[in-house]
Amino acid sequence: MINDKKAQLIRQLHDRLYEYYGDLGCPLLHDTPFQLLVAVLLSAQCKDDRVNMVTPELFKRFPDARAMSKADAETVGKIIQSLGLWRNKAENIVKLAQKLTDDFNGTVPQSMEALTSLPGIGRKSANVVLGNAFNIPGFPVDTHVQRLMKFFDLASEKDSPEKIEDLVCKRLPPEYWSNFSHLLITHGRRICIARRMQCSQCVIHELCAHGRKVAQANAQ
Repeated sequence: MINDKKAQLIRQLHDRLYEYYGDLGCPLLHDTPFQLLVAVLLSAQCKDDRVNMVTPELFKRFPDARAMSKADAETVGKIIQSLGLWRNKAENIVKLAQKLTDDFNGTVPQSMEALTSLPGIGRKSANVVLGNAFNIPGFPVDTHVQRLMKFFDLASEKDSPEKIEDLVCKRLPPEYWSNFSHLLITHGRRICIARRMQCSQCVIHELCAHGRKVAQANAQ
């Protein structure tokens, strides 16, 4: 594991955010790995609370992969049509369920390679499922994580989610990866809000390069 200045900062950020927020679970409602997988797919470009409004009915009708594999996209679409990109998501959910049924005996696989072979599932989504459904270490990088890591001067504008994931995973013990992602996402939603950053209320402002610049500007 790398132990450089970036590693020290990452650990300080983790510890400070953990002290403030504690252990954070996945906010998407689910009872099984399959339901989490579907909820994560639905959450793309959509707020979690809106996803949680449609999944109870969806999972009541189609609780597992085998049931969902027999559904048609139009029926699924009617249930989730309040969400953005619902047509594509409905098609991907049915195709995903069919692939799980045909190739994985109806169960959700527990590897990055297998998960990312599923329709609509990328690396970030796979990491969410691995960490929250199977307790397999992963560091999901969403837009909040990307934005905050740039504010911390730990990443640049051109850095990909994969590069940011690699940066963190080489410097933080695996048992902290999943919750650190939750901590950053929660902080990005509650305090470090895009275009409405509340630096004066931020518990990590002195660790944040952007926060220090704001403080210096306000002091002048």
